Amino acid sequence: MIKVIELFAGVGGFRLGLEATKGFEVVWGNQWEPSKKAQDAFDCYARNFKDRGIHSNEDIATVDETNLLKYNANLLVGGFPCQDYSVARSLSGEKGIQGKKGVLFWEIVRLLRTIRPRYVLLENVDRLLKSPSKQRGRDFSVMLASLRDLNYTVEWRVINAAEYGQAQRRRRIFIFAVQNDTSYVSNLSNVDDLTLIHEKGFFAKPFPVKDEFNERHKPHSFTLPEDLLEVSDEFSMKYLNSGIMRNGEVYTEEVIPVTEEPITLSQILQSGVDEKYYLLENAIEKFQYLKGPKKIERTSATGHKYTFSEGGMAFPEPLDKPGRTMLTSEATVNRSSHVIEDSETGRIRILTPVECERLNGFPDNWTDGMSERMRYFCMGNALVVGLIERMGNRILEIEKAEEIPAINREVQMSWF
Repeated sequence: MIKVIELFAGVGGFRLGLEATKGFEVVWGNQWEPSKKAQDAFDCYARNFKDRGIHSNEDIATVDETNLLKYNANLLVGGFPCQDYSVARSLSGEKGIQGKKGVLFWEIVRLLRTIRPRYVLLENVDRLLKSPSKQRGRDFSVMLASLRDLNYTVEWRVINAAEYGQAQRRRRIFIFAVQNDTSYVSNLSNVDDLTLIHEKGFFAKPFPVKDEFNERHKPHSFTLPEDLLEVSDEFSMKYLNSGIMRNGEVYTEEVIPVTEEPITLSQILQSGVDEKYYLLENAIEKFQYLKGPKKIERTSATGHKYTFSEGGMAFPEPLDKPGRTMLTSEATVNRSSHVIEDSETGRIRILTPVECERLNGFPDNWTDGMSERMRYFCMGNALVVGLIERMGNRILEIEKAEEIPAINREVQMSWF
């Protein structure tokens, strides 16, 4: 059983996926929403995982990392915010590099430096690869260089959940880091980058890709600068949707998924839906306008006139396709909300909270107990559970191979 520390836990998507494999035990989970009296996500997490591990509702920046050593965790997971990861020298110059205050990635680095888990699995929005806009790829480069300095090898992949059999077209980047002194890293040391990405790496088995690659975005390799400050101040790079970093040497490639049949909207819909989810005529008209094509003349703050253009969206949603990416504003009157024709009544309505839970692979009524607005908000923030279950099984496969040398050593010692 691999012991896990879960950061930025939300309502527990990482934990649900890992526990579905029967091979992980989350010993300490942290969820804290700053500047909010109500801690809805934490309350949901604590309620659903009652009496199983420690549930921390405190600012991660105030957590003493040395207190986590007693849990002997070998996996750290978390879905952290996309922020500005720039760094600077400390004023004295003696303490080396300092990250910006309040940036949660640096809290991950702080914990990793002390806890030293064998594996790290992180999730973020895919725009992380391109941020910031004025120095493309800087933030992700800072992350890779930081993990390099902590003696980790890193693989990443942008995954659209619907392309691997899930119910939502949700694109997220997943980052897997593993300590360099593991058998996994050693066994792959002589494997070339292309083979690793396509056949032998962390993501290759649970999320297979085609032998070809995207011709418009050719694979490329480069070396990260050794100085983290140089990475932050000067480095820029184009990152593609998959890649690996080994000892500062980076290879990145635009892979093409071997797609699976997704779960469709029709398969996740409830029957006998409450009247409150159906739309009145004026709301239907608003949605029709919001989702329709537009060309609107606007004037900028400097007085410059321009035309704002927006393409049309399907209205109502096609039920024979998976859902679109769900946002925290789901079920409000805006362009991104799902609006469907109910399969039983033929009337137009929004999705229910339970249907949103199903889009992410959560059990029905997982978020019950909070306001409906917060139920939608939490599901807009959540990850797709089924993807984590696959990654969890892959980690267990890697861990099983890690245990073999230890067993062999014991056998050898018994001969003397």
